[in-house]
Amino acid sequence: MKKYAMVIDSSVCIDCKGCMVSCKVQNNVPHGYWRNWIKHTMPDFSKGPLTRTHFQPGGCMHCDNPTCVQACPSGATYKDPQNGIVHVNEALCIGCGNCITACPYGARFRHPDKRVPDKCDFCFSSGRLERGLLPACVDTCPTKARVFGDLNDPDSDASRLLRDKPTVRVLARGGIDTKPNMYYVATTAPTDWAGEVEFPGAFTALASLVNPVVKVAVGLSALGVAVMWAKQIFSPDKEESEHESSAPGKD
Repeated sequence: MKKYAMVIDSSVCIDCKGCMVSCKVQNNVPHGYWRNWIKHTMPDFSKGPLTRTHFQPGGCMHCDNPTCVQACPSGATYKDPQNGIVHVNEALCIGCGNCITACPYGARFRHPDKRVPDKCDFCFSSGRLERGLLPACVDTCPTKARVFGDLNDPDSDASRLLRDKPTVRVLARGGIDTKPNMYYVATTAPTDWAGEVEFPGAFTALASLVNPVVKVAVGLSALGVAVMWAKQIFSPDKEESEHESSAPGKD
């Protein structure tokens, strides 16, 4: 069993945007939207002419306690137990947008064409991980600010970096620890940009109870549509049958 994570040394990020562009190309992210980002501080030149802007790459945190999963009423958003990646099953998504609101990191957006949530999946859906390749953002970074690996493998680049350097995580405000699997070398800044966790109403609070019911309802609805479709194809229309029975030559 794997546990994929990302460790970021933002002190070497130069804000070249290579990670963002490569992600956009690899995953066909629609115009005007991004799966990852680079946050930055504003330089305070009152501290001297050598003051610099600090850049902090980011993306979906693939949390161990994901509020997006808790907010999803249909089970479309789930955490893969085999690798720790938080996925979106588009076939189960009902388009409510609860998961987008519940993510304190702003890591999700509604795809303008598919009308379902879109987000980083460490390039899993593009097949890069299956082929033994790194996520596009990691592979493209010229300064190796982004480091990816399996935390359950002590020899992975991510595990070694976590052992060698102290790290911090960007935590959600409001007292809810989502246990994000994106770590930053402790000299990073800013680390306080995450928002409050917002659960949109009582409907979401009952998501864990509703999930099985919704799945069954979706299945039954699909079965009902299939039965009606078959009936229309194989059963003669009532009016046509009546017309045939009254036509000349029919007794």
